[in-house]
Amino acid sequence: MLILAGLEMRAMKEIKAKEIRKRSRKSQLKIEGLPYSGLNYVLFGLGILFILFGYYALAQPPADNFMSLTVAPILLVVGYCVIIPVAIMYLKKSDFPKNGKGG
Repeated sequence: MLILAGLEMRAMKEIKAKEIRKRSRKSQLKIEGLPYSGLNYVLFGLGILFILFGYYALAQPPADNFMSLTVAPILLVVGYCVIIPVAIMYLKKSDFPKNGKGG
């Protein structure tokens, strides 16, 4: 009888220890969310519009006109290489760490 009580107490302690470990793991894995603000989404939408207008200009006949040869590549390069990367990398000044160290 005494042995059974000791085993039950040991099992209860192991269960509590497992619960404590689970809680500590969950607190370590807490996800804060995306660092993007509304301005990031507006810039991303603007980049998508540039790209869509670029492809629209590229599709205009005849193939050797000003829109297809000049305007379309400019719109596509600005959309893909300027606006979309800026939308991804932009952070407000208040989002930077105050001590000057990353992370």
